[in-house]
Amino acid sequence: MIRVDRRQALMGMMATGLTRANEAPLSDGVEAMTPVKPFAALALQIAARSVERAADRAAASKQMLAMIEEIGTKLRSSSIFIQQYGGTPVKLVVLPEYVLTSYPGRISIADFSARAALDIEGPEYQALGKIAAAQQVFLAGNAYERDSHFPGIYFQTSFVIAPNGNVVLRYRRLNSMFAPTPHDVWSRYLDIYGLEGVFPVARTEIGNLAAIASEEILYPEIARAHALRGAEIFVHSSSEIGSPLATPKAIARRARAFENIAYVVSANTAGIEGTALPLASADGNSMIVDYKGALLAESNSGETFTAFADVDLNALRAHRRKPGMVNFLARQRLELFAPVYGGKTVQPADSLLDNGKLKIPDREHFLRVQQQVIERLAKDGLI
Repeated sequence: MIRVDRRQALMGMMATGLTRANEAPLSDGVEAMTPVKPFAALALQIAARSVERAADRAAASKQMLAMIEEIGTKLRSSSIFIQQYGGTPVKLVVLPEYVLTSYPGRISIADFSARAALDIEGPEYQALGKIAAAQQVFLAGNAYERDSHFPGIYFQTSFVIAPNGNVVLRYRRLNSMFAPTPHDVWSRYLDIYGLEGVFPVARTEIGNLAAIASEEILYPEIARAHALRGAEIFVHSSSEIGSPLATPKAIARRARAFENIAYVVSANTAGIEGTALPLASADGNSMIVDYKGALLAESNSGETFTAFADVDLNALRAHRRKPGMVNFLARQRLELFAPVYGGKTVQPADSLLDNGKLKIPDREHFLRVQQQVIERLAKDGLI
């Protein structure tokens, strides 16, 4: 089918690092090397607050707006302390995953979309924009979001808001176990947004920013796709089990940093309020990792601003332009892998499209799809 051929062609573009003519190149030449003044990045570890007990959308929105006001207060006091402590102004702030709502739990996809998913031009984004503008920071976060092109479902969206209050990056999570993703409506999504809308990179005065959502840090292809489009800093919103042990996500954050020569600013929740789970089940280990994979700062448990560090973007850019064994980006031989990636299907695309029409899934849909994938891989002798 033409759609499948088109999808494979796009995957080949990703695997070989090709971009369309109207997309930004991998390097902006002299502009990309313009010196950047030192700035501090902050992974603000605060508790997410569930909206599952909110009676309706109005109540949920009221709760979210109240929480955004609290975030503004906590951020302002944290930024003042950090600058007084280290002498460097905070210019980049990352909030935890789904901090305004918590995860949907067993609420149906359609009901959660109606009750709690943000509208692209909604009051919650406007309130967050006011914080970014008032405090002159790039504010990154993560929320469930509605899209008028796909009514009845939501996407988990990582965003970056610039100091002028405008959203400059909107990335929809591509790999999720229990929620709709652009890949589940792949052919329609590409028609609407193109590849630029799948792997967006925001080129800003503090560097080229890209977002990775939650457990996607475990999938190296996502970070690499961003890096091949110029990303220098990965903003990573997460809600995960903290531990003094080396968790998979903790290992992955450092790996994604050094293999892409990029910073990782990762904010975890300080627990989840308003659910049946014990509060601190997802708490701690927010961190900042430099482009060599070195851990610059890491939080303990509880609400805290202690995961902050200076970002040296000039050193990162010099490293990327220096020949040597540790210049992993410049040593990529992508054509080797394009036939393997482009010629295989594991998780199928378009599982929520039926003859081009959107299907609203139940929660078990995603488990059924994965079970079918496992059975097919076993039948093919791959697992």
